[in-house]
Amino acid sequence: MAKKDTYRIVTRGSDGSMRIRDFPTAKPLLDMHCQIGVDDSSADLDLRGLPVFRGLIGPLPEGKNIVRYESPEVFETVTKEWSSVKIKRRRRRTAAPEPIDASASVDSL
Repeated sequence: MAKKDTYRIVTRGSDGSMRIRDFPTAKPLLDMHCQIGVDDSSADLDLRGLPVFRGLIGPLPEGKNIVRYESPEVFETVTKEWSSVKIKRRRRRTAAPEPIDASASVDSL
């Protein structure tokens, strides 16, 4: 398993832009935010045991070595954008139907 070695905080700036701050350890996050628990149910095993903070959504996996925490408004915006993306569906090519021989009679079957 890859070790998560970057902690990313994503918030919204006062002008509406995304603010991203990266930290090499969880220590600065523990100093800035109140820890309310630890992640114990993530499907990504590398996230289990990482802190859960009041006012932030996360931990979320981002790539192989980044742990992401988001403010609730960023989470809501990103989720709405993600859910509104239309996925192009590929159509299967079907074989052309075989022509029906109209000259064959029902009695001959």
